[in-house]
Amino acid sequence: MKLLIVDDEELTRIGLIESIDWESLGIFQLFQAEDGISGLRIAKEVRPEIVLCDVRMPRMDGIKLVERLEKQLPHSAFIFMSGYSDKEYLKAAIRLKAVNYVEKPLNPAEVTGSVREACHCVMQNMRTVKNELFYSRGTASSLAAALTHPYKDRKEAITALVRELGLKLSPYISFTSFIVKLEQSQADSGMIDHLLSGLEEFLSHTHMQVYYVSKHIQYHIFHIASPYPPSGQVLHRISAFLKSHLDQAGAFYISRGEPSAGIAKAYESYASAVSLMQSSFFFDSGTLFTPGTKAGNRLDQTGPVRSGSWVSGLSEAVLSKNRNAGRELLLGLYENFYQRQDLFPHEAKDLYYKLFMVLEDCRQQLKLAPAVEPENAMKLLENCFSFKELHQKLLQKTELLLEAAQSYVPENSTVFFIKDYIHSHYSDEALSVRDIGRQVFLSASYVCTYFKNETGQTINQYLTDFRMKKAKELLADPRNQITDISCKVGYSNGNYFSKSFKKLTGLSPSEYREKMLR
Repeated sequence: MKLLIVDDEELTRIGLIESIDWESLGIFQLFQAEDGISGLRIAKEVRPEIVLCDVRMPRMDGIKLVERLEKQLPHSAFIFMSGYSDKEYLKAAIRLKAVNYVEKPLNPAEVTGSVREACHCVMQNMRTVKNELFYSRGTASSLAAALTHPYKDRKEAITALVRELGLKLSPYISFTSFIVKLEQSQADSGMIDHLLSGLEEFLSHTHMQVYYVSKHIQYHIFHIASPYPPSGQVLHRISAFLKSHLDQAGAFYISRGEPSAGIAKAYESYASAVSLMQSSFFFDSGTLFTPGTKAGNRLDQTGPVRSGSWVSGLSEAVLSKNRNAGRELLLGLYENFYQRQDLFPHEAKDLYYKLFMVLEDCRQQLKLAPAVEPENAMKLLENCFSFKELHQKLLQKTELLLEAAQSYVPENSTVFFIKDYIHSHYSDEALSVRDIGRQVFLSASYVCTYFKNETGQTINQYLTDFRMKKAKELLADPRNQITDISCKVGYSNGNYFSKSFKKLTGLSPSEYREKMLR
């Protein structure tokens, strides 16, 4: 079974994970979340059988979380924990049919008893005729998770799961692991369920079975068990099936491990698939990696990544406003990394982070309006699924900066520094004219007069306009809560933010979002 721990205290989560023998309770996969919003997202993706959550948490408390999850996970069990003696929360927990309610500081024995009772409830639900398939898949998923570890480390767990599934495995059974990597935004449970059902049906005529589990949200592991060593043609057909179904899902990679004989060696197939997947970042989306074949032909490029020449070259090209030199340098950079099989993604991302920072430094030296925001560079790196996508982002930002540099007439340096400071600190509610004046060595009264004379706007007007501009950008993404947006743009009072936004745009934040998303 899978269990999700939701608690905003990291020490509590770690303490629970380390102090309880989870496998003895039948829990083979543990997940954790730091608040209700994160817990809801993770629960949708991994569908845990048991949720152990704190009652009071930021952003979304445990009661609201379970109210949402009861509809999505009707067969799961929920356990509340809290250090507060709050009768209203207890009443809500009872109303939500929680299995138990444990008080903090937590007693491992009490938690163990509650989890054991929850496991019993889940097992009763799973063994109904209606949920027989659900139960079988959950156990099969636990077996799939166990097979991603060396057999000697999970021997007892694997033996128990094989017995629970009623499998009769011969010593000649073959396991072949396929790993599918998807962008996190694509990895929704409905799409994966559809793919798994289709694969099960596809394999049903071949006496082969599939055991599936997800890891780190975007990795999806399919262990294919066959009573005989699969031929190359059969493995090709399975690969083709996965590719044909994933082509509709967007960006993806597939790696296939070397077939291994016997369940004790199943991990070897998985490990070889992991090894092949490690260099996937540098290849085109949709690439299939298989043992004994080279996905690309760029083995000529070897050795460590040396960032110095790339960093200095890009800086020189931008500061001299030499578009041709910039393009030539970035083309050489792309050719150096594309289809490399001797590097890990973080090696390229470390260099590209430095290059994004070079653009920011050049922007400031050229006194141009913000083009690359330093606080977003790391998020940009994390969100890029492939090297090609990452390089395209760098190319676009470099082109925009060079274009701006060639056409832009720099404004007064003092005004530039005032605006630049506002752009970097607008989310600080306490940002004041005095703070801004101190940065440009002017008194609060004089900096106001100076800015108004140069721009026609007061500093407060410019700050408000900039905050509202950022609020509009955040409202365009429905994943951002309006209460969170107000804090991100410097308003701790949500009502005041809404009034200011409506005064400027004529619409409330919610009305503006509704209009944007039509």
